[in-house]
Formats: sequence, C-alpha cells, structure tokens
Amino acid sequence: MTKRRVVITGLGVVTPLGDILDTFWSRLLAGKCGICTLTRFDVSAYPVRIGGEIHPEDFHYDDIIGHKEAKRLDRFALYGMAAGIRSVMDSGIDFSTLDRDRCGVIVGSGIGGIEEMEIQYDKMLAKGVGRVSPFTVPRLMVNAAAGNLSIQFGLSGPVSATATACATSGNAIADAFHSITYGESDVMLAGGAEAAMTKLGLAAFCALRALSTHNNDAPEKASRPFSKDRDGFVMSEGAGVVVLEEFELAKKRGARIYGEVVACGATGDACHITAPDENGTGAAKAMNKALAEARINPDQVHYINAHGTSTELGDLAETRAVHKTFGAAAKHVPVSSTKGALGHSLGASGGIELAITCLAMHHGVLPPTINYDIPDPLCDLDYVPNQPRQANVQYAMSNSFGFGGHNTSILIRKA
Repeated sequence: MTKRRVVITGLGVVTPLGDILDTFWSRLLAGKCGICTLTRFDVSAYPVRIGGEIHPEDFHYDDIIGHKEAKRLDRFALYGMAAGIRSVMDSGIDFSTLDRDRCGVIVGSGIGGIEEMEIQYDKMLAKGVGRVSPFTVPRLMVNAAAGNLSIQFGLSGPVSATATACATSGNAIADAFHSITYGESDVMLAGGAEAAMTKLGLAAFCALRALSTHNNDAPEKASRPFSKDRDGFVMSEGAGVVVLEEFELAKKRGARIYGEVVACGATGDACHITAPDENGTGAAKAMNKALAEARINPDQVHYINAHGTSTELGDLAETRAVHKTFGAAAKHVPVSSTKGALGHSLGASGGIELAITCLAMHHGVLPPTINYDIPDPLCDLDYVPNQPRQANVQYAMSNSFGFGGHNTSILIRKA
C-alpha cells in the first residue's frame, strides 16, 4: 500500500506564555518564563507553591467559545477546545468543503477532569448525593476535549483520546499521522490538554517528590532542564493541538505548510511505573524507529526539541538516549527544552512542543533552554543555552516520554 504524505498546516496552543501564536513565540524566544507563584487556590501549606498557571489575561477564549458552552467544560477540555479551534483558524481549513466522515480528532489528556471531580466530591460531602451535577461525567472524562472538538466542527471520522501520561500528545499525533498515512482519514486535529493544577493534583505530585522545591521565592528560575542544579520538574497546564492534513489536499487549497511529518516512533521502557530507564534505552529505540521509518541518517537531523523535564534522572536518561541514537552526530545536533520557560504540562506538553518545533523550522530560529546556568558534565549535549539561535532546520525531532515507560518521537521535515 502506498503511504500518503502528511503535513502540519495549523497550530494552536494554550500556555503560561499566552495562547496567541505570535505573542507566545516572541515571548519564548525572548527568554520569558511563565512560571509564577500559584494563585488559583491557597498554597501556603504546600511544599511547592509555584507552577505554570494559565493567566486569565493571557487566555482569550471568549471570542471563540461561548460563555454557556465554557461553563459545561472542565478547564482541561476548555484549554483543549481553545487550542483546537485556534489551530483550525491558523490552518484556514474550511470543513464545509470536505467530507467530514474523513476528518477526525485525537486529543488526549494524562489526568483529565480532576478539578471537576474535586468540586463535585466536595459538594457531595457538604450538600448530599443529590446535589452532584449531571455534567460531572461529561466534564471529567478524558475524551471530553476530543468529543467536544468533533462536535464543534462536525467531524465524524476517527475520534478518540489517548492517555499515556506525559507522552499523551505524542501518541495522539502519531495515531492521527498513521490514520492519514494509511488512508483512513484526510484531516485530523491531534494533541493534548491538561489542567491538573488543583488542590489534589498538586498535593499528589508533591507526595511523589518529583517537583522542584528549591525556588518558591524565585519561580522563574525553578525549571532548569539539563543544568547541574536541577531538582525536579515544575508542574504546568495548557494545551497543544495541531492540524494534520494529507499533502495533496493541503497543496490543492494553497495551505501554508509548517512541516511534513515523516515518521513517528513509539516504545515502552517496561521497567518502572514512574522512573525512566536510566540508560535511555526505550527512548533511544523510539528515536531510532523514527529515523528508520524516515530512512534518514542521524546527522541529517538539525534540531531536537527534548522532553527535558528538569529532573535529575530524566534529563540524564534522555541525554544518554540521544548519544545511543545519534552516535558521533550527538555532539553536533542542537537540543533544547522549552520546559524551562513553560514548566511541564504533562499530557499537553507534546502538542505544545511539536508546535514549537514547527515554529522553529518555519522561522529558522531555535528556542533556548533557559536557566541553563551550571553545566552538568554528565549532560554533555548542545542545549542551546539561554539564547535563541538562527538555524536552517531541514529535519527536526520532538520527544515526549511519560510515566508508565511510554516513549514517543515525532520526526518532521521542511516541506
């Protein structure tokens, strides 16, 4: 069977640095940081009081999602809806001219509607079983963002939601890519959404001892990917959704093409439910799969957007995985983590970071790894420290790794 070409024609993000694409991109390149002291609820009793909140002044959804509809959504689905609608607007695609049975959505979440669950549980305890909202299940279910986006645009092709922790978006985009590649669909919205910054969500990650605890008084310095003084990730929230389109369809309508998805590699570590394989074996296999499917050599890749969470073990494992995969070329390929600026938005991170990878390719500028202040001799790659860099990117890779040992690597090329 002849494989069909798949291109990315639309990008939509909701992040702590904003949700308007140009503003978000300029802030990212300027080295701005969206991590702050949390304000959504009282965090005085928490060992971690910082995170990547979505600030109301930087979340513009009133013009694209009605107030009544928004009230029926948990925040994660609201973010996913906003990012999905923005991606469609950015692509300029008109679904009324297409066969909607061949257009679909795969947008997942690592956690789903945890805030809705907390709200309704508290209400049940305080006021009784009969006061639980009938919207509870439609709000909290992990497929709420995907289902609502399909309804928004009347897309009746493949519609589903992935849930592979922090690899969620990567798996969603890979599944959407394969759906188009093998002729099941022509257009797919794909990515992830997350809003786990809640009382229980933050407490649970604090209990896991995975979060940075050393910079409550300087939140903008807390996330330090690959820096020797890193001490854990900074929890964040948001959404990232891209429009994937069959190449001939995109070309026929004169669409702007950010890049072509040429391969997706996915593997499992099969070693621990939260910790990565310390040697990066599973991550390396995912990257190798992508290179093999694309039939390119490691030295043809000009940029890697790393998972780069700012955890001691995770950053080292990813560095080792790059060495395993790229060999002698590892020291020459630029690798940056944008989680220094955005924090870690869990299941949404891969969608946001693929959008960033597309923008880097489109504009010829690599975003920096901010807060890279103390080189770690064990993390010895080119991490594009602290300043953006001009680059002619022909091939780029975006990595996402998740609890449970999930690894995804998406390879794109300049169209």
